[in-house]
Amino acid sequence: MDLNPPRSDHAPAHSTVLYVALQLALTALLVYACGRIILPIAGILLWSVILAVLLYPLHLRLAVRLGNFWSALLIGLVGVAVTLVPLIMVATSVGSTVYTLFSNLQNNSLTVPPPPPRLADVPLVGQKLTEIWTLIATNLPVALANYGQMLRGPAAWLVSSTGGLAASVFSFILSFAIAAVIAAYGKGAAAFAQRLVRTVIGSETQGGRLVALTAATIRGVALGVVGVAMIQSLLIGVAFFAMGIPAAGLLTLATLFLGIVQVPATLVTLPVVAYVLATEAATPAIIFTVWTLAAGLSDNVLKPLMLGRGLDVPMPVILIGVIGGMLADGLLGLFMGPVLLAVGHILLMEWLRGQPNEEGVRIDHPTPREVRR
Repeated sequence: MDLNPPRSDHAPAHSTVLYVALQLALTALLVYACGRIILPIAGILLWSVILAVLLYPLHLRLAVRLGNFWSALLIGLVGVAVTLVPLIMVATSVGSTVYTLFSNLQNNSLTVPPPPPRLADVPLVGQKLTEIWTLIATNLPVALANYGQMLRGPAAWLVSSTGGLAASVFSFILSFAIAAVIAAYGKGAAAFAQRLVRTVIGSETQGGRLVALTAATIRGVALGVVGVAMIQSLLIGVAFFAMGIPAAGLLTLATLFLGIVQVPATLVTLPVVAYVLATEAATPAIIFTVWTLAAGLSDNVLKPLMLGRGLDVPMPVILIGVIGGMLADGLLGLFMGPVLLAVGHILLMEWLRGQPNEEGVRIDHPTPREVRR
């Protein structure tokens, strides 16, 4: 009597299925755990990669003289200082101004100059602004009692925006530090990116090309953004200095910063235009207004001309990526949008050309001569 049960031929298959399922489950769990850790700083990591791509050519030049480690350290320290020092200066200035303002309010020693005579001549709002300004200059407690409720909303927004700005600056500082580390290991990072792209798209020849295209697109967009911001701030700064605007240099720097972070320059120019219209003669004020507004809108013309110059991608693709990315994801999308569209454009064109696959089988249509054969 045979006591051994018959072995099923399906047992190995079931074992293989269970083994593969276990592998997939563990892999999915590992991917989820890694994503859960990386997701909170995903934006910082993306900014770090963008900054590393932008700064890597500079790092290579400095590394020839300073060495790889000291070059990356210098770039990281300078980037952190450039971001942190202006923030400290602005915070100190704002804190001092707020402290002086509250001290004067408590001591009833705050003085407000009277409104300029030309303010009343401004259409629609001139008379009302003159009345409010006069009330503030002559009887500040009554003005605060009448209009203090209107200031609560803007004050709350200002406090919230200040907190958000501080968090953004801290994230940018951390991005610079991580970018310096990535630049120090640039060769290994580039090799890893090429292997990853080759594995994903399944092409040995396109991996290096797509990585190079991504780096060139990021640098092209950055140079275009900074170049447009510099030209725009130069045009606006010339008008500010020509009219003798107080703190013209600081306002010009603010315009440059807003242009780089893709915020409209009209946030700076419109208050200055209102000030000039209220205090200067009609003819120079009108000339200044036309020049300043035209310079503030010049980025709409300059961006299509400068973005993506020298790239092996059609200009409309880069422009659509910049606009769509900016609307979708803000400043980060300004870089990610054109990169994604450029890579997608390359892959689409390769597919449309009907390249042979890895087995050498043609996937495009034969020519008429081949049909006759």
